[in-house]
Parts: sequence; structure tokens; C-alpha cells
Amino acid sequence: MTESPPKPMKEPMIRLEGVTKRYPGQDRPAVDSIDLDIPEGEIVIFVGPSGCGKTTLMKMINRLIEPTAGRIFIQGEDVTGVNPDQLRRRIGYVIQQIGLFPHMTIAENIATVPKMLGWDKARIEKRVDELLELVGLDAPAFRSRYPKQLSGGQRQRVGVARALAVDPPVMLMDEPFGAIDPITRERLQNEFLRLQAEIRKTIVFVTHDIDEAIKMGDRIAILREGAKIAQYDTPKHILSAPADAFVADFVGAGASLKRLNLTRVSELELSYWPTLPLGTDRAEVLSLLRSSDKGSLLILDGQNRPFRWVTAHDIDRDDVPLEEAGLGPGAVVGPEATLQGALNLMLDSSHGAVVVVDGQGSYLGAVDFATVAQAIQSMRREARDQLRAAAVELSDTGGMATP
Repeated sequence: MTESPPKPMKEPMIRLEGVTKRYPGQDRPAVDSIDLDIPEGEIVIFVGPSGCGKTTLMKMINRLIEPTAGRIFIQGEDVTGVNPDQLRRRIGYVIQQIGLFPHMTIAENIATVPKMLGWDKARIEKRVDELLELVGLDAPAFRSRYPKQLSGGQRQRVGVARALAVDPPVMLMDEPFGAIDPITRERLQNEFLRLQAEIRKTIVFVTHDIDEAIKMGDRIAILREGAKIAQYDTPKHILSAPADAFVADFVGAGASLKRLNLTRVSELELSYWPTLPLGTDRAEVLSLLRSSDKGSLLILDGQNRPFRWVTAHDIDRDDVPLEEAGLGPGAVVGPEATLQGALNLMLDSSHGAVVVVDGQGSYLGAVDFATVAQAIQSMRREARDQLRAAAVELSDTGGMATP
């Protein structure tokens, strides 16, 4: 063993018992007798090759697809016998195509289920505004717009807001970021992880991308062909101890690099870069920069937000005001970003550093190559400690690992 198994779960939010789906005329089931416990407040990822049954399995939870056999419990209630429409109103659902109604405003889209449940107008309006702010959209600016007036990323945020409209205990997400460009996808993933830290919903999330699964999931269920679960575990344990050759092959090469997706910026000791407030005397800015070991200095605005990167050359230019010199902050991430995401941005940064800000955009520090190197060294020490622990265990058990 390279790591102790995850702690036993308390009573799960969702329990699947022998859940099976057979379609007429097919030789084998689309989903084959799945038993699975999904803990409250966690993101559980269903991932696997095309045709493995992951989307079918997820859709059976809210009975968009009816199971052929087995039982599904949500908060201890067997939902295989309840009214499916009532069930779906208790479960938020976000899909890749987003599914907003094009003839409805953003506010009307978000209010769809509350209206079905008979909420009064004032309550609905208050909830719509709360949710728009929660997903990072200015309520007065977006409430009356139509989906066609929004970018793909903005529409995806509205889709999440609509799924949260009646504060459901469970959310289902079917490749929610799959149709978005890579930069927007990275940003939305980070924003959703920040949001999840606040709302702590139980989320079942389907993806075909193992890297996304590692980044987003508290636990991952890897399904093999034939609709069987090959391994259900934490991302860390799957990377360090794949259950079999299929899992190892599905995870792919570079498991050590994939572990960078397990480390959040919030867990790192951020690097020091010199900073000064906007309006500081040019001579003082230059003096601080020359006394540091960095090639750039970050100017902060009146709200302590990153404003401009400047170099000695920029400061020496008397023909350009300091507030117009240099470059904008460029690569900026929040504490919920992964080390892998920060590294990707850093490689494209002209200053070799990524600026870290809090939820209000205030400067917290920076991630640079020294930060990454320190984190990798820590991972290596942890891996060596795990190997030593495994060797001791094998020695104590006469060469046989304990289960």
C-alpha cells in the first residue's frame, strides 16, 4: 500500500444497490449491477471510456433513465418508487449543452423550477439575484438578458445558477465544461470549486477526461467497458495505487505530473515578489526593485489589487507615466486553482510568475518556479515515505501486504 485508504463514510447522501440497465436487443447491460455509496457534500466523478455506462448511470439517479433493476436511495429514501417529476425538482441538473431556454431571459431561466413550485414573485426575484451574484454575474446587468447575448462561459454559469435555484441537496453534472475553450474551462472549473467550498452540495459529475476528474473530484469512480466499476477511490490513491492494469492504462503516463492537479494554490507557501501601491514615487519603486532578487515589481491599486508589472527599464522611462508603464497583471489565479493550472499559466507569463488573489481580487502573493519546485520536492518526500512504509509493512507481514 502506498497510502492509507479513505476514511469510512457516514451514512451516504446517495446509495446505489444493484442498479442495472438493460436495453431490449442488447447482449449485455448498459449498466451492470452497480453498488455505490456517494457521501454528502462531496464531488464524485464518473469517468471511463466511451460506452462504459457512466452517463446512463448518472441519469438513473434522477430517473431520466429508468433502471431495469436495483434501488437508488437519496437521503435514505428509496426514490425508485416516487414520482419522477417531483424527484427531479429536488435534484439540480447541469448538462454540457447548458439547455437554457432561448426565448426566456436569464432571470426567467433561473426561475423555472421555483415557479413550478409556486414560489411568490418577491421570493423568486430575491433568489435569482442571489444566485447570479453567487456565480459571479452582476444581477442588474444580466437579469434581463437573453442566452444568445451571453458568452459560452456566462451561459454555463447561468446553467449552474438554475440548477441551484431551489437549493437542492444533490446536483448532477454531465460534462458541464466539455464544450468550452480550454482557457474558459480552466477558469470555470476553478470558480466552481470555489463555489462548492461555500455550498457543499453532493455532486455527481460525469466526464471523459481523467485530468478533469483528478482536479474536480473528491472521489472518482472509474468505469470499465462492460459497465463495471474498476476502482472507486480518492484521486490521490488512484494515482498512487491503481487497482489493476486497466486503471493504470486509463490514468495514463505521467501520474507524477497529474499529482500537480491534487495540490491547490491555497496549500502552497507563496513566493515573495516586491509590491508597492499605485502612486508611489518612481525613485522608491526603483530602489525597492533593485534591492530585491526579482526582475519585476508589482504595482497594486487602491484596493490592493494587481495593477501593473514593471521592470527597471519601465521605471527609467520618464516619457511614460508609471501607471501606464509595464504590463497588466496577466496570469492571475485564485486560491482554489491547482498547481498544474498555475504552472500552465506561468509558462506563458512574461514575468515567470502567477499572481494569486482572493475572492475580492486582493493580492495574496505569487506562484513562481521556486514555489513549484518546493511543492514537487515535498511530493517526492511524501512518495519516499510511502515506499518506506510499504517496505516496512511487507517486512512485518513476511512479504504479504495487508488488505
